[in-house]
Amino acid sequence: MPRLAIPWALGLILAACGGEGGTATGQQAEAGERVSVVVTTTILGDVVRNVVGDAADVEVLMPIGVDPHSFEPSAQQMRAMRDADLIVASGLLLEEQLTGPIESAEAEGVQVLSVGEEVDPLPFAEGGHDDDDDAHDDDDGDDGHGYGEKDPHFWLDPVRMAEGARLLGAELAGLDADAIDDWTARAEDYAGELEQLSSDIEEQLAGIPEGSRKLVTNHEAFGYFAERYDFEVVGAVIPGGTTLEEPSAADLRDLAGIIDREQVPAIFTETTQPARLAESLATEADLDVQVVELYTESLSEDGGTDGDTYIGMMRINAQRISGALSWTG
Repeated sequence: MPRLAIPWALGLILAACGGEGGTATGQQAEAGERVSVVVTTTILGDVVRNVVGDAADVEVLMPIGVDPHSFEPSAQQMRAMRDADLIVASGLLLEEQLTGPIESAEAEGVQVLSVGEEVDPLPFAEGGHDDDDDAHDDDDGDDGHGYGEKDPHFWLDPVRMAEGARLLGAELAGLDADAIDDWTARAEDYAGELEQLSSDIEEQLAGIPEGSRKLVTNHEAFGYFAERYDFEVVGAVIPGGTTLEEPSAADLRDLAGIIDREQVPAIFTETTQPARLAESLATEADLDVQVVELYTESLSEDGGTDGDTYIGMMRINAQRISGALSWTG
């Protein structure tokens, strides 16, 4: 049996003991019945709520600050997925432990929108740390990305997220035919906000010189951001697209060489992961770098900072990246 089959299959058995209930999954909601939407991540949850307002019931599975690569749902949450009209996920194996439960709910008739799969997903960059082409010839042939050829971190490009909002509007219109125009208009309004956000970020980042537009990140999550705003990702502390991988000593040694050679002034870490690896790398390799935290896979607590919305987190990221790459030590 596959590694993930036992936990989610057991959860489905437990959830089934609670009776059938739920909405008419995979079909239009009945007249007068509110659409029920289950969302995987806090970032997608904010986008969904901006589109639906108070016109649908929205449940977000992951708490604030949780790594989506390692999150495992409870039996109650799996029941919610089975009873939903629509599940909204990033897809592309971002929610690694949710793959089985989502597929099971879809097989029972629940509609699933895997946004990342529908917005022109990018492949992961080839090669990873390439400071020494022969350093890892004895590796097992893994491409270093751990789980998929396509990068699931699409939301770090607001233009793709805007397209995702429009797709969500279309999905909701299919579930609630009496309000097609409302769902479409809501989605279009929010998509326009996200496109304006992208223009604002481009302006925020415009002052970074071409030679300084190099990113070193915690893991390989910033490919979409780099493509949209003309950056180069030159390395990652965890050389893969999932935080469940671990860097080797050789990986970290290679990365230190890249940072030194490229004169990169900052390592960008994540709110969902400890910064200790990056901090240790900077100290032990005697690198003259800042370690700067970004929002990548979760929002912040409500009211805690401006990172408690998708638009807010993207603005903060742009401000921190601009400040760090303009740093002179």
